[in-house]
Amino acid sequence: MLYKINARYFLLIPVLLISGSLYAQRTKEEVIKSIDDKYAAYSAVAQKIWEYAEVGFQEEKSSALLQKELTKEGFTIESGVAGMPTAFVASYGKGKPVIAILGEFDALPGVSQDATPELKPIPGKTSGHACGHHLFGTASAAAAIAVKKWMEANKIKGTIRFYGTPAEEGGSGKVYMVRSGLFADVDAVLHWHPAPANSASASATLANKTGKFRFYGIASHASASPERGRSALDGVESMNYMVNMLREHVTQETRIHYIITSGGEAPNVVPAYAEVYYYVRHPKRDEVKAVWERIEKAAQGAALGTGTRLEFEITGGVYDVLPNKTLAVMMDSSLRAVKGYTYTAAEKEFAAAIQKTFTGDVPSLETTNQIMPFEVKNTPHSASTDVGDVSWVVPTVGLGAATWVPGTAAHSWQAVAAGGTTIGYKGMMIAAKSLALTAIDLYNAPDKLKRAWEELNERRGTSFKYEALLGDRKPALDYRKIGAK
Repeated sequence: MLYKINARYFLLIPVLLISGSLYAQRTKEEVIKSIDDKYAAYSAVAQKIWEYAEVGFQEEKSSALLQKELTKEGFTIESGVAGMPTAFVASYGKGKPVIAILGEFDALPGVSQDATPELKPIPGKTSGHACGHHLFGTASAAAAIAVKKWMEANKIKGTIRFYGTPAEEGGSGKVYMVRSGLFADVDAVLHWHPAPANSASASATLANKTGKFRFYGIASHASASPERGRSALDGVESMNYMVNMLREHVTQETRIHYIITSGGEAPNVVPAYAEVYYYVRHPKRDEVKAVWERIEKAAQGAALGTGTRLEFEITGGVYDVLPNKTLAVMMDSSLRAVKGYTYTAAEKEFAAAIQKTFTGDVPSLETTNQIMPFEVKNTPHSASTDVGDVSWVVPTVGLGAATWVPGTAAHSWQAVAAGGTTIGYKGMMIAAKSLALTAIDLYNAPDKLKRAWEELNERRGTSFKYEALLGDRKPALDYRKIGAK
């Protein structure tokens, strides 16, 4: 039908379409609208990643999907960076400033769950997005795309980058990217995280170090010839016993967690192999290193006392997040401009059913439509993230968006369930718009970037030199493979 139009007007159509598209991205209000207009498309992307539920360093389909979306929008992709097949960097533009947006997409093992308000694992699945990284990666990509279109429309100089960061859950993916120098020319980094409420307060997190301790013994018949055996499981249990006594003699803020990932195959066979997987956390990374050294000694003593052989592997290690108030104030302003959202009747019914599974008092469902008061928190958040390493080399800021039912704990089946519904998708859009607006403000405010760098240097000190807690090891690409040797 277009070809029946007068040729003079037909030739103008592409120009009008292009200029109209560009105009639609020129102001902040139009950027917000452009993101809202793609709600269905971005929800579909997040839903696919939710269904894939791929764990750390195994996110092949999730990473490929986000790369496809960014390529389609004109980004240049560098994949397989820093020795990680699922890691990538998507870039648009040239020169300074370079604004980076982080995107995660790994799931957690052991939390398979359908998008229903009662406990209902999905048959055939063992993992789930209990930390909402399917929303994280999608919202961050949406923000990067919106900023790219705004830059095109307004002929803004600079670079927008999306960092596809795998294996945040224990794999320390961003650490390898920092160590490889992929943030060396970046001026500011933006990120977000799924949460039960909307907030852009500045707070630190806990540093942590993780690793697997493997004991090798001698198999034997546990009844007929027990004297000929040396139990690898005895090594693990002896180590755990000593570490549990150690808890009495560490600082109050220290956290130590472990699981036995392999303990033998049959009670009547002395286990020749056993493995235990450890985490150590503390607000200060030097304390993490000190406690970890004591845990290594406990493992060595356990091996000596049980006549077994010990090997151990550092699988991850992350810094505490270094908050940046300059950037946090800007992010808080963006979040307040975007505002929250209100539940529909169906969402309220779902959320109320979810809250019945909680213990104790539960927050009001109305909190999704509120922004929490801004503050610089002196007490660190009790979780850990590899964003910490990024925050010590580049000014970094984040926010939390209400993608879960108020009162939901992270890493729970309730988080998986809400993340696969419109509750998760609405919160995801809040994050996408807030990230985009903050990036736009940074392109327009070089003085804020300068101050953010001054603050970073003040906080970390002039003598700071980055050294990864996990040393010079290569990415632990098999860390999610239980019992991997």
